[in-house]
Amino acid sequence: MIGEAASQGRPRKKKEKAFTGAHALLVFPSGEDHKATLDLMRRFSAAARYAYNRLLEGWSRETLKRENGPLRIFFGLNTRYADDAVLKAQALLDSARERGEDPRKVVFGGRRLFETLRRRHLSGKPLKEVKREWKEKRQGLLYSRGDKTKGGNLNLRLLVKEGALWLRINLGDGGYAHALVKTRHPNLSALVERVHASLPYNVELSLKDGKVHATFAWEEEPAPLVATKENGVLALDVNSDPYHLALALVSPDGNLRRHLTLSLEEVDRAPNRGTKELLLWKIAHQVVSLALEHGVAIATERLRHLPKGRRGDGSGRAFRRKAHRFAYASLLRKVHSLARKRGVQVVEVNPQDTSTIGMLKYAPLLSLSKDVAAAYVIGRRALGFKEKLPKGYGKLLGDGAFLAHARDFYRTRAEELRIQKRNERDRSRRNRLSRELKRAHGALSLLSSLQGSSGSQREVTDGRNSPGVNPWRVLRVGTFLPLLGREVPRDLSPLKPILFGGSWEGWRGGLGPHPGGGPECTDVRST
Repeated sequence: MIGEAASQGRPRKKKEKAFTGAHALLVFPSGEDHKATLDLMRRFSAAARYAYNRLLEGWSRETLKRENGPLRIFFGLNTRYADDAVLKAQALLDSARERGEDPRKVVFGGRRLFETLRRRHLSGKPLKEVKREWKEKRQGLLYSRGDKTKGGNLNLRLLVKEGALWLRINLGDGGYAHALVKTRHPNLSALVERVHASLPYNVELSLKDGKVHATFAWEEEPAPLVATKENGVLALDVNSDPYHLALALVSPDGNLRRHLTLSLEEVDRAPNRGTKELLLWKIAHQVVSLALEHGVAIATERLRHLPKGRRGDGSGRAFRRKAHRFAYASLLRKVHSLARKRGVQVVEVNPQDTSTIGMLKYAPLLSLSKDVAAAYVIGRRALGFKEKLPKGYGKLLGDGAFLAHARDFYRTRAEELRIQKRNERDRSRRNRLSRELKRAHGALSLLSSLQGSSGSQREVTDGRNSPGVNPWRVLRVGTFLPLLGREVPRDLSPLKPILFGGSWEGWRGGLGPHPGGGPECTDVRST
């Protein structure tokens, strides 16, 4: 199969690597060695910035790193350092693109510090501290990859002398600087073993508070799989309000065996970043232990970017606070890392419409919370199941009265939002109204596109676009706000009559919309 895929030109999936490492402080007995190392870090940092801008212009890695290339000539680096500077720049470029950010707007040294300096509101000692931190972040980088053929790491090599661990730093001009490696990291013994066995390790030097720190990292061989999706999956989903992790244990036949939630409020109350990290690791251990207990794989969404909002966008302080505390990506990285070490298979799925399908189908059907329902959909998708549209929903989508009711709701809502926006003087509130008006227009477009679409009844659950309209999204805009009165309802049980029979008599038979819904609910906000 691999040869067949390659012959047809399809890209091969990269083998996922698991790294571990150790952190240390470098102590320089010689002041000259310290000075030379700082100068090398400054030149390497500048070379990485130069390489980043050239990569944006389309230059190749080979052109940048070659013997007579610009990184060697302009910055005085050897070929291996030059190549590592290009790799660092490429990694930053790839990261920006994966997060959906404009790579041309990346700020070396950190946007937060850049914006602080640009405001020019500091003076005296606080200004000096910010400038020092900015300079360290922009000029305090040195990186060297490990190489098995070179006995570990050629440019930044660890040496054991008289019972102490030293780092020999190749200055690139034929000379070397030496620094004592000072650490009590629990992975120190494993690092020393690699030094004695001449196994490769990556080294990255960084500056903080005037001191040089070193991070050593190496690839770990993954543990043999003992828990796979052949026995089912444990699926994860995180909700920011209330702040918790939803878990759904799904059997191989796609049925829900068990579900539970783990609160993340303690993570939110952590006094510092270190405590927060420890708590997240604790939760990751709980998740992996549960997967091992049942012998199942772990299924998660494949998330690349989480919107956090910005001041002035109208989202409100409460939303931005919840979004910024959101530790989903960090938690997933820890779960994935720990799972690989303990032999638990990890399956990542496309996150498209998992929450919508969960809320519409499984929350009312099985009386689940919307978060557990979303986790259940993730688990089923990881096992290869596709979600069929229930007959009741198919009948609802063919009901002209229902579609007319939903369209009338959004037309009225859009008109009221336009009036509110025209009369609103506060900029932030105008931005909020603009966002809600845009959503109303989007819902109208979605509902209108359903008419006459031959593919409108096809389900979309695997991340690929159907030839017709996505029925789950049409159902969401047609039922949640017009009938339930919320963009993200907490109580989804009123959808049961529709789910089983396609009947919305409870709303259609009354004089108006369901209590809590209707065009007059112009101030409705998602929860």
